[in-house]
Amino acid sequence: MNTGGRQPAELAEPAGRVNAVIVTGAAGALGHAVVAEFRAAGRPVVALDRPGERLDSLGAQEGVYAVPVDLGGRAAVQAAFAEVDALPVGVDALVALAGGFVPGSLADVDEEQLDGLWRSNFGSALWTAQAVAPRLAARGGGAIVTVGARTAVSGAAPVAHATSKAAVVRLTGLLAEELRADRIRVNAVLPSTIDTPANRTWMTPQEAERAVAPEAIAKIIAFLCGPDAAPISGAAIPVYGDA
Repeated sequence: MNTGGRQPAELAEPAGRVNAVIVTGAAGALGHAVVAEFRAAGRPVVALDRPGERLDSLGAQEGVYAVPVDLGGRAAVQAAFAEVDALPVGVDALVALAGGFVPGSLADVDEEQLDGLWRSNFGSALWTAQAVAPRLAARGGGAIVTVGARTAVSGAAPVAHATSKAAVVRLTGLLAEELRADRIRVNAVLPSTIDTPANRTWMTPQEAERAVAPEAIAKIIAFLCGPDAAPISGAAIPVYGDA
């Protein structure tokens, strides 16, 4: 994936174009919080997610450009990034939030579950990083933030989900090394239980009290994409508090 400093001419940004942040999985609860965090700072956002009303509502917001895409497929991601290239903004960061969760022990894992989680968790991170890397290198660098999980590095967890997230964490470290010469920083955040409406349907009151607000995680992600995080690359940062 290393671009070796040679970029296709068509990826070079026009002078003066404002840079945006690409957020995948933007239509989800954490995605909404991340989009809101960047927009509050005046940053344009390119929102990538499955087509639907939630993505459409994001795209109706000022400064948000919605691009519907199946992020688990390489060809679909490449086509979506061609659409991004036609937008009136450049790109200087990718926040790869897209992913899925399915509970289950070893005995519960089947091909459908495994394939689905690897496409949604690992595949979406891999294909979007592959697509954005030459674009970031062409502008002189940038940032990529992926989303792993606390269970990717420790503790009991659903087998297929935890292993797919562990692959995301390892991918983050590999990309941090490979893309360092292109001045692209790559870091991961590791959430546990996030305080979302969906999670509130099964959490006990005690679990809900410990769950981390998506807005708090969004602030860490925004920091990692910003200039103050320039010395940080290859990190896997816990964002789970007491959850």
